[in-house]
Amino acid sequence: QVQLVESGGGLVQAGGSLRLSCAASGRTFSIYVMGWFRHTPGKEREFVAAISWSGGNTYYADDVKGRFTISRDKAKNTVYLQMNSLKAGDTAVYSCALATRSKVMSTRDGALYDYWGQGTQVTVSS
Repeated sequence: QVQLVESGGGLVQAGGSLRLSCAASGRTFSIYVMGWFRHTPGKEREFVAAISWSGGNTYYADDVKGRFTISRDKAKNTVYLQMNSLKAGDTAVYSCALATRSKVMSTRDGALYDYWGQGTQVTVSS
């Protein structure tokens, strides 16, 4: 089993920044991709960003590209999401996810991921 624990959420004014962290523990010897998704009540879960564990290739949703940066620390089994120029529309619960192996689906597809964190609230006031 793998446990994922997010931190770093909070309340910030529009235009501000936050940095989310997600630490993986347990059976972390097999990490293929880690990603961030967000969810707002009444809307479907939305892909935000992902990073391949070995090569560090990054993937972003169009509306966060240029504002958010995903990175990883392999020694700490931790993935980060640096969020700059935050907008009210970024308000959501942000969850990290971990995929243990490649499947025939995109990194943007939640079905790729095997483990999920509980989520951390990000609120952007306008």
